[in-house]
Amino acid sequence: MCGIVGLFLKDKALEPQLGGLLTDMLITMTDRGPDSAGIAIYGEATSGRSKFTVQSDAADTVFETLAEQLSSEIGAPVGLRRKDTHAVLDFPEGKADDLRDALARVAPDVRVMSTGESIEIYKEVGLPKDVAARFDISSMSGSHGIGHTRMATESAVTTMGAHPFNTGADQCLVHNGSLSNHNSLRRKLLREGVRIETQNDTEVGAAYLTWKMREGASLGEALESSLKDLDGFFTFVVGTEDGFGVVRDPIACKPAVMAETDQYVAFGSEYRALVNLPGIEDARVWEPEPATVYFWKH
Repeated sequence: MCGIVGLFLKDKALEPQLGGLLTDMLITMTDRGPDSAGIAIYGEATSGRSKFTVQSDAADTVFETLAEQLSSEIGAPVGLRRKDTHAVLDFPEGKADDLRDALARVAPDVRVMSTGESIEIYKEVGLPKDVAARFDISSMSGSHGIGHTRMATESAVTTMGAHPFNTGADQCLVHNGSLSNHNSLRRKLLREGVRIETQNDTEVGAAYLTWKMREGASLGEALESSLKDLDGFFTFVVGTEDGFGVVRDPIACKPAVMAETDQYVAFGSEYRALVNLPGIEDARVWEPEPATVYFWKH
């Protein structure tokens, strides 16, 4: 049992409130997963720049000189903005592979949480309220985001095992359920060159979508394919640079509710996650159908 929330804003006037709204939604889902929590925020991209969100258990020491070390290694300026155990590294577009290689050389214990131009992922072991407070999520603005609070079933309770999972640039996924064919699928995806770093079944789901989209599928088409290729029971909420998607398996035994107004589309594992959203009393509220893909795009 885990808790998922998602918010896709249609009204730009709400963007400064995105972090606060998502934080409130996630905290409401605490009893569905007290082990770890995380939130992905899609903010404004900077032209010509990309970014990694990274994590270190020795942040006080490692982050002090990391930007200078990486700048020297890749021969280009790297900026660093720290948030507790995480930091956002920004660097010239096209240097992502070089930066990942440089990280492996100069700071092998630093973990990459997300890559892309607009996405930032913050996740740690602990209750949602504590995780959100550590990273000051409520002050963040953006166009859309997803969050997850975890009750571990498939792998250990660790920072890397927390959701969301990012396996492609500006792509991420959160999941409630269990995939029974994740081991065989992990082997296939690794052969295809998709990066997978944990034993978590959810990361395999994220990597599957990354692979399908790399092969030319849209997010909607990738989600449709997941209904045939993924075994088990699952509710997925997925983010891309400009999109937001939801799909449930054909049995749909995991709870889910959605709401839509002229200002936003929202997802929660339970309706109580949505009750404090502005204008919720006038929203169209429904339970997403089994084996049906829902997708919105800016």
